[in-house]
Amino acid sequence: MPFDPCVTRIIPELRAWQEHLHRNPELSFEEFETTAYLAELLSAMPGVSVSRPTKTGLVASIRGEKDGRQTVLGVRGDIDALPIEEASGLPYASARPGVMHACGHDGHTAMLLGLAKLLSAQRAAFSGEARLFFQHAEELPPGGAVELVRAGAADGVDAMLGLHLSTNWPTGVFGVRAGVLTAAVDRFDITVKGKGAHCSFPEQGVDAIVTAAQLILALQTISARRVAATDPVIVSICQANAGTAYNILPDEMTLTGAVRSFDPAVRERIKALIGEITAGITASAGASYDYVWDAGYASVFNDETLTALAEQTLLSRFGKEHIDHIGPIMPGEDFYAFLENRPGFFVELGSRCSEKGCDRPHHNPGYRLDQDALPYGVQYLYDMALKLLNQ
Repeated sequence: MPFDPCVTRIIPELRAWQEHLHRNPELSFEEFETTAYLAELLSAMPGVSVSRPTKTGLVASIRGEKDGRQTVLGVRGDIDALPIEEASGLPYASARPGVMHACGHDGHTAMLLGLAKLLSAQRAAFSGEARLFFQHAEELPPGGAVELVRAGAADGVDAMLGLHLSTNWPTGVFGVRAGVLTAAVDRFDITVKGKGAHCSFPEQGVDAIVTAAQLILALQTISARRVAATDPVIVSICQANAGTAYNILPDEMTLTGAVRSFDPAVRERIKALIGEITAGITASAGASYDYVWDAGYASVFNDETLTALAEQTLLSRFGKEHIDHIGPIMPGEDFYAFLENRPGFFVELGSRCSEKGCDRPHHNPGYRLDQDALPYGVQYLYDMALKLLNQ
């Protein structure tokens, strides 16, 4: 096995923690029971101090006893769940109707608890401080990371580490990339304002639905014709709502969409293009509109030096077959907020195992986490923490 004995010994606890968290999920900004559970576990570990800088976020600090440079290393794990009715069939499935850990955050939290336990027992082996962020509300912009940073919880941190479980890779394979990793995440809302009328006299109104339908199609030309093919962009309409009866042309139709992009200049161009296209389509139909752009998470940018250190660490521990050099990925991450004043590295950790039924995509009611991925994450974080704290 590629794991240290200290990691192997806590595998049963990793599984038990993950199962408890999976059975008791809580939504973003509502993680009160989760943080109480974590505070109880962490407070029982020697040398671990716990603080609550926000209502549902928790930070655990572990100070090393070794002489040396007093580096402060931050490590983040997110704790919130999703508004999904679970259909995984797991014996420890969610006990809370309509709420589910369908993105692996229960695994992230269990791994961070494992790191806390290992560092707690090895305080004589490192100097400086390990600051572990059990972060709330990753799933709901503006995100818990922003709240923690604004509360001063990251003040003094020299570098940040994070990871995310993913069924895009087999269990134990790490997706590594230097530079831009995740997409910027933005939302937009458009209300097309027409003029209501009886369906048999459409000429007496301005059809908001037909106008909005033309707008939906026109917005797809942004990625196809208005942005360079070398700039990955997604513009998706995810909600369209209008009408009260089968025979009434409604006054309005609302569209809600999402944008994914990587280049900040392209991001601003898309924002402008949506407004220009909306103005043109509605004007040609005799309609008007309201347009709101809601800027969400920025891209996560992996520091070159930390990326190289992580790759060397993974190579020496697990071998090259456990490393995949990946391109940018479209999901968003509020981990970016921790990187505004310090370097960081964020890695994808594979957790797909079809033989166990652990191959559903994230945010799916049937999602299952392969628990065999947990020790890989703990071992990686433990190795990185000791290296960075002892530099």
